[in-house]
Amino acid sequence: MQSFRIGLYLAAASGLALGACSQNEEAAAPTPETATETTVDHSDPIASAMSAGPRAVGEGATILAPGADGTMETLREGTNGWTCIPDNPATPGPDPMCMDANALKWAAAWMGKEEPPAETPGFMYMLQGGFDASNTDPYATEPDGSWIETGPHVMIVGSMKALEGYPSDAKPDTSLPYVMWAGTPYAHLMIPVE
Repeated sequence: MQSFRIGLYLAAASGLALGACSQNEEAAAPTPETATETTVDHSDPIASAMSAGPRAVGEGATILAPGADGTMETLREGTNGWTCIPDNPATPGPDPMCMDANALKWAAAWMGKEEPPAETPGFMYMLQGGFDASNTDPYATEPDGSWIETGPHVMIVGSMKALEGYPSDAKPDTSLPYVMWAGTPYAHLMIPVE
């Protein structure tokens, strides 16, 4: 199964990105739910997963983690419709994520190498940042010349219309919004929040 470094990190307009920033600022005190990568214990899968999004998201989210056989195991049932996944220790840095129900369907399609839901926008948080083997190949497992490291960001997935007008370079300026995996069914908008 492909690792959970989805540079999948995503909203249909800048208003959603701004909302994510303000929610993150409200929860700025370092707690397991909102701490920076230097204060989160990523060996604790629940704390790691919760650190990907704002406190209100992490506290009520379902927590999933890959099992030894590659299937997803539920570590904690949630109540708010969000799903969070802890850091993947196989990647070079922390990359936990939280996603809404539409983004979860999109991510499952990506990991299963299936067609993602068409024009069904999903939103993802990766407030710990992420490390991706490729900005151009959704299945690269080794650096391919377009290796990127992104800081804290959100992502809009499942909406090709949301991508219009944003750069899709192999080596983008990650301090600005950009398209990841352009030209594939898994293209999505990456929006930095710092």
